[in-house]
Amino acid sequence: MPHSPLRPTRRQFLGTSAAMLAPFAFPTVGRAMANSKVNIACIGVGGKGASDLKEVAVGHNIVALCDVDTDRLETAAKNFKEAKKFQDWREVFDMKGIDAVTVSTPDHMHAPVTLTALRLKKHCYTQKPLTHSIHEARVLTKAAAEAGVVTQMGTQHHATKRLKIAVQTIRDGVIGKVSEVHCWTDRPGTFWKQGLERPATSDTPPANLNWDMFLGVAPERPFVAKLYHPFHWRGWWDFGTGALGDMGCHIMDPVVNALELGAPTTVKAEGGPLLPESGPTSCKVDYEFPGTKHTTATVKVTWYEAGAQPPREIFQAPADWKNDTNGVLFRGEKGNLFVGFPIMPKLFPVADFENHKWPELEDHNHYQEWTSAIANGGKTGCPFSYSGPLTETVLLGNVAFRAAATINWDSANLKATGLPAADKLIRRQYRKGWEVEGL
Repeated sequence: MPHSPLRPTRRQFLGTSAAMLAPFAFPTVGRAMANSKVNIACIGVGGKGASDLKEVAVGHNIVALCDVDTDRLETAAKNFKEAKKFQDWREVFDMKGIDAVTVSTPDHMHAPVTLTALRLKKHCYTQKPLTHSIHEARVLTKAAAEAGVVTQMGTQHHATKRLKIAVQTIRDGVIGKVSEVHCWTDRPGTFWKQGLERPATSDTPPANLNWDMFLGVAPERPFVAKLYHPFHWRGWWDFGTGALGDMGCHIMDPVVNALELGAPTTVKAEGGPLLPESGPTSCKVDYEFPGTKHTTATVKVTWYEAGAQPPREIFQAPADWKNDTNGVLFRGEKGNLFVGFPIMPKLFPVADFENHKWPELEDHNHYQEWTSAIANGGKTGCPFSYSGPLTETVLLGNVAFRAAATINWDSANLKATGLPAADKLIRRQYRKGWEVEGL
């Protein structure tokens, strides 16, 4: 869509907007609106964006729909005929009367869109991982605090009674002080491909896809059919954050939450292959954190992916117990706590906890928690004050893997001590013409 004389160019829009201007811990508190219906613009309305749109629409007004793929855009518009349609997310912010924005784009566009919205003081719901880079996560955390708006990262499991029970059980000291935690996922598996080299071939983008808008802040590259859009972008570092970025914010959330962890001190990763453009087919990451009141002097958190799991014997589970393909195992002084996705918490050895009474907690709707906090005041479980630091921790695993070195993390300065090669992985460079001040 060409720009009219009154419509800013990409550089002008982003430059002008830039110039303006947790669950159990640190929740965002919304201020009640005079009109209880929130006017929401949804950016990215296919795939996960389609379900995000459906959920936040309950009881509220969808006033704008935006997607780089017109097929997805038209599909979404069938149910929201009054909403204005856009392919260029920047044009959405020309509209008047928008209260809130959902951001369900590929990972690389989360920060540019969200920061623009925050600087315009729009309430934000942004899919996980909150950002594509660690630097972006730090910027969004600060911008959200300055904007004073209601924020939520898309980690819907956080609102389930399953994770709430696990968190409360750990905090109640049922298994004693925790010394280590194991987290695992079956991704990428058959969900998308990783371990790829960029092909030398190219194809003409389909008429429904604005390829330049899809690229956004990422480096320019030719379109290749079925390799990036609509979903396999996750396996490419320019667009996605691999299996760790995809599932880490879900699976490590109850760990960071229950143990009230700060930033890790060291992170190391192994796996392969180590390729310049695509995530590994499998990776194992070891994090070490300073201790908290819920842990020993230090605590180790290990991440596994592509179906790998911790050794079965450390669970101390019955021989016939069936594990989950995505889960967390806390190891404490008195025993172990397992929670799956979506298996309910279990305590092992079973005989040691046969009289244990689980806390009675309820499921909540993660999306409506956000819209309700905007409309009526209240709290969100994963505000950026919590999910920004969580995202930083998760993405440090990717930095350690791609840098092929142990990260000694200086969180205050966003630096891998003595490892300048990591700088470009912590803060990336945006494509010329798509720069956003501060990012």
